[in-house]
Order: sequence, then C-alpha cells, then structure tokens
Amino acid sequence: MEDRQIGRPKIPTSLIVHLSAPEEDGEDLTVSFIDYIKNVASSELYPSWPEAALRSNILAIISFTLNRIYNEYYPSQGYFFDITSFAQYDQKFQKGRDVFENIGKIVDEIFNNYIVKGNHIEPYFASYCDGKNTLCKGLSQWGTVRLAKMGKTPTEILKYYYGNDISIIRNAEVTEPILSYPGIPLQLGDVSEHVRIIKRQFNRIAVNYPALPKFEVIHEFFDVLLEQAIQKFQEIFDLEVTGIIDKATWYKIKYLYSAVKKLSDIYTEGVSQEEVEMKFGLELKKNDQGSHVRGLHYFLSVIAYFDDDIPFFQVDSIYNDQTEKMVRSFQKKYHLEETGIVDVTTWNKIKEIYLELLAHLPKDVLSHKDEIYPGISLSLGMKTEEVKTLQEFLKQIQQKDATFPEVDITGCYDTKTEEAVKKVQKEYQLEKTGRVGPIEWKSIVEKWKQ
Repeated sequence: MEDRQIGRPKIPTSLIVHLSAPEEDGEDLTVSFIDYIKNVASSELYPSWPEAALRSNILAIISFTLNRIYNEYYPSQGYFFDITSFAQYDQKFQKGRDVFENIGKIVDEIFNNYIVKGNHIEPYFASYCDGKNTLCKGLSQWGTVRLAKMGKTPTEILKYYYGNDISIIRNAEVTEPILSYPGIPLQLGDVSEHVRIIKRQFNRIAVNYPALPKFEVIHEFFDVLLEQAIQKFQEIFDLEVTGIIDKATWYKIKYLYSAVKKLSDIYTEGVSQEEVEMKFGLELKKNDQGSHVRGLHYFLSVIAYFDDDIPFFQVDSIYNDQTEKMVRSFQKKYHLEETGIVDVTTWNKIKEIYLELLAHLPKDVLSHKDEIYPGISLSLGMKTEEVKTLQEFLKQIQQKDATFPEVDITGCYDTKTEEAVKKVQKEYQLEKTGRVGPIEWKSIVEKWKQ
C-alpha cells in the first residue's frame, strides 16, 4: 500500500466551552462549531465595521479556536473541555447572546476556512486584541478597521499582522470531534500508527530534554526500546512508571510536544506535513492492501472460525468485498457503526474480542492453542512466555532442517531468535524485520507442520 498522509485538520461539528477560568469549576457547554464562532464574533466585533475587517477578524477567531482544538490544549492538561469563555485565556463567549445578522452570514460562508503559516499544517495561533484598551503581538481588531477603510482585502489585512507567508485553507472537511488518544493504553507488543506518532513527538521533546532517549528508526512497533523510553519519561515527569502509554502519559507527551514547538504561540515552530505522515493511516478500508490488511484478515479469520455470526473467507493482503462483509458483520454483532471500515474503535474491539477468545478457547482446541498468534508483536529484547513458545517452534524446525539457524529456548528474544525469524520471513516473502506479528506466527506454524 502506498504511504498515506494525514490531511489538513478537519473542522469539528461541535466543541465544549468551559464557562469559567480553566482551573475554576463551571458549566461545560457543548456548542456547534458554527454557533461558537458566531457567538464570539458577535461578542468581540461591531457589525458596523467594514466587511473586510469583519472577515479578517472572523478568520483569526476560527484559526485561534482550531489551534486550541488541534493541539488539544486543555485536554492535554487534564481538562475535559476544548476552550474557555474568558477573553483573558481564549475568546469572549456569552451563553445565550444574540448573533448579528451580517456576522452570522459571513460565518456561515467561511466557518471551514482557517489560517496556516508557511508550510505548516496546523491552524495558526492567530492571537489578537482590541488594539485600544489592550495591545499584543498579533492582530489589532480596531487596526483591521483602519486597513479595511484603506481598501485592504481580508488576506492583505491578515498578512499585515501575521506575515506574508500565511495562507488560507478553504473548505476544510467537517467531521465529528475526535480526541487523539487511541482509546486504550499502548504497551509492549502493540503495533499501531499511534506508536509512530508517539515516537516522532518523543524525538522532538528529547531535543529540549536531553535526558530522554531518541529513536534512530521510527516505526509502528512498540518494542523494548520504546518501553524503556516511556519509563524514563514517566520517571522524569512524575508519572506512574509502567512503560505503558496510558491516557495521562499520552497527553503529557502531547502537551510537551506542543510546548517545545510553540504550537500555541504566534512565533511557532509549526508542524510540517512530513512530521505527520503515516505509512498505513489510522483506518483500513476497501482496496487497501499490505501487511496491516493481512494482519486484520488473520484476526478476523480466527474470530470467524469460532463465531458463526461472522462469515469466514479465505482472504489475502487486499481489503476486498469479503473483508468488508466480515467487518460489517463484526461491527453489527458488537453494536458498532456498520461502516465496513476498520477505524480505531473497530480495531480496539477486534483486538479485545480476539484476546478474550484466546483466554476462553473450547476444550477441543486447547491442545492447539500455541498455534494461534498470541496477540502481541514479538521483537528483540522481549522476555515473555510467548517468546519461549516461539523459540520452541523455531527449535523444532531447526531439528528437521539443519540449514535453519539454531535457536536456544530461553524466553528472551535474542539475536539468534531474530535471525531465525528473518529466515522464515525471507522464505515466505515477508518484509525482513526480524519481528513476529500474526502473519509471521502463521508462517512459522506452517513451516513447523511441514
């Protein structure tokens, strides 16, 4: 499958506004994104201003709001809202206020447009102030009136304050609000694009915090090196030292990443497209192909073997009509939205059901339990019972084939084990990573049975 890129940030259908200062108790109000922008614009701007001034200010309001949401500025600090209603922290929002008609019409037209800086992809932190009572390093609201009366366009006004390298992203996609946290903790043996995200962010944080290790290779496997790095991170930042990326650890990493890159600052380092590229993306769908699809097929096939409600098909590395049928059946059974697409929620449920199945296999299958993939990726440095089982398979293969690399049964995934795994990967035309996922496990069992 070709490399995917995460596109430009999307516009959320709604957001949560905290009607107090961040640290104070107060009502959390869920508001549609459009209504929020209309409310703030009507609270901060005068409807009599020239249209160019109104449009430039509304674009700044939209970008500021999206920057808060994109960076999960408040959730990353442990809050359960997206933005506050206080101008000293964010923007002025007044619950229940009326909206000026001309401002409302402009918002309806441009609500899914926002400002970006240079080649950055994140919505720009378009800070501003009124320009009379308060001054700031961003846009002056009253100053936009002066520029509009001089005949400046909205884009020219914004460039006057934010620099000539800004541009406007237009007609961004609108979607339901989604938090970045994958929904379940990430730990040793997991394989996920979320792991790749964490490693990239971790490397950038380590530039400012040299006590943290850096990763020479960025991949989607949660290996021993990542576990050790997370333990060090948790130790430094006073989190429970588990080596597991739970919600608290995830958002601490995100908060520090945003801080060191100054993503919530007018003079931001920014996020480039290359920094958010993903090899497989966060979902699988029809016509996708590659190793992740093969892994998905393995999990679904095992589940379908023991569950008559899920159709069983002989499938390969292409996400085809049969794959979609299996996914839809699985989603229907477990009360998920029947999209036929494997998003993070569906994948988490597939993994949950797969592991439950392994823990409660029928008696007539228990003697063959070791032949079923244990559900975690195995790699160099790991010490588990699953590694020992893997080594037992490899040892028996070597006893029948003198050309096969020799393996010791220790329970520790050492270089000998890695060499033997690479031998199987080469024979079955798999990527020679030296790591064991579902397809490698299946291939090793097949070779063991020969």
